[in-house]
Amino acid sequence: MLAQDFDIELRLLIDAIYLKYHYDFRGYARASLKRRLTTAMQHFSCRTLSQLQDKALHDDTVFSALLDYLTVQVSEMFRDPGYFLSLRQKVVPLLRTYPSLKIWVAGCSSGEEAYSLAILLREEGLLERTLIYATDINTQALQKAQAGVYALERIAGFTENHSKSGTSSSLSDSYTAAYGRAVFDKTLTQHIVFSDHSLATDSVFAEVQLVSCRNVLIYFNRELQDRAIGLFRDALCHKGFLGIGTKESLRFSSHADAFVELAREDRVFQKAAA
Repeated sequence: MLAQDFDIELRLLIDAIYLKYHYDFRGYARASLKRRLTTAMQHFSCRTLSQLQDKALHDDTVFSALLDYLTVQVSEMFRDPGYFLSLRQKVVPLLRTYPSLKIWVAGCSSGEEAYSLAILLREEGLLERTLIYATDINTQALQKAQAGVYALERIAGFTENHSKSGTSSSLSDSYTAAYGRAVFDKTLTQHIVFSDHSLATDSVFAEVQLVSCRNVLIYFNRELQDRAIGLFRDALCHKGFLGIGTKESLRFSSHADAFVELAREDRVFQKAAA
């Protein structure tokens, strides 16, 4: 397929998805969409994006499967342990000053980061007064997240990350292993609300002390990045905290002046005083 034809069909497919299913990928980075949709075409045995569009519009099950290609599904517990170490050392002491806590994990995928934060907060004695909002646009990923079940083969990596996050506890205290799966403690889930939310179209739904949105902004174009950062700014309480991915930046955002760096390498920021 010619590059020009591919670009035209890409725009038509993204518009069609928005009109039919109300998922808005129009502000996602084109290069990333091209890579993911090329892979999807192979999976669905389509020579063109027009063929893929036809299948997705006329078969809800095809679209449901396609959504897994369009959304970010790569995550792990305590990913980038330095980030969680920075939270323990620089954010948790200030979170202790609040009588109750609300935390927003935006783009939670299948739940690994939400559970990581819940475990960290329990280790720091804060989970009992915390409510974590874990949001994503992929409802199937949210169902997996709420189940809290992960392949046992992934636990070694999770455990290594956890041990580097500044903890003195064992990750095994938080899950039960059986039949090749690790089932995480339901007492963690009791403090997590899993809900669908789009950074492209939805609004702020609560005031929170911490927003953690990591390795999501890199898939957005500049305009959508700016919208998302504006949502985080509006959601954060006075001097609240924001964590983003190690390859992400606030530098070019129109909201950059609303934040000050708290941990540069680990991309932890604090909302500036008004």
